[in-house]
Amino acid sequence: MPSVLVVEDDPSIRQSLIEVLAEHGYAVRSVGDGFGALREVTQTPVDAVVLDLGLPDLDGGDALRMIRGISSVPVLVATARDDETEIIKLLNAGADDYLVKPFSGGQLIARLSAVLRRTSHVPPTGTTHSAPGTRPAPAADPMGATTVGELAVDPGARTAYLAGRELHLTRREFDLLAFLAHHTGQVVSKRRLLTEVWREPYVDDQTVDVHLSSLRRKLGERAAAPRYLLTVRGVGIKLVAPR
Repeated sequence: MPSVLVVEDDPSIRQSLIEVLAEHGYAVRSVGDGFGALREVTQTPVDAVVLDLGLPDLDGGDALRMIRGISSVPVLVATARDDETEIIKLLNAGADDYLVKPFSGGQLIARLSAVLRRTSHVPPTGTTHSAPGTRPAPAADPMGATTVGELAVDPGARTAYLAGRELHLTRREFDLLAFLAHHTGQVVSKRRLLTEVWREPYVDDQTVDVHLSSLRRKLGERAAAPRYLLTVRGVGIKLVAPR
């Protein structure tokens, strides 16, 4: 039974989240403040954290960074902030995914299940469960290293270099870049990215847009002036060598 820590200061919302998670088979613990969350993560590791940003003692973004400093536990951020810049900051600070309030119980369970699958905190039947709060060593990746212009991506080592400088990417940004590198020159639809990278074809396209925006920034480009990531309007995105 996967364990989830709910960090939410509003008692009624916290209770609703607990009920939804419990109904879907999760073991739930809860706290109402940031320092309580840090204490729980430190003392009794969990499989995932659902973190509200509007906490009474700490800004949620600061709480996220503190959690990430002591644990690699997957964190699903619940936020009323739908500004793309803020969401990018949260992803770069270590959030594994996000939900914009208000959201339904179905959305919560779908996003949480996807995060747990991607981080291998809920193994398939017949496999050994990793210790809570830890991440297993990545499996061998069938995709080989790829060089595109001055960009070098090695899925096995999970490293990416641009002109000899290592890119510091979040796990999701790297997975996205590695997939596009493996299909260099091919136009890949957002639906396919959600299916094969996120493994959640019913998640909205904004998830891909946010990660592409952050990835472009780290590659030193903008959507209006692309070098590596070209958008084919109405079709998808492709990775190419700059001309």
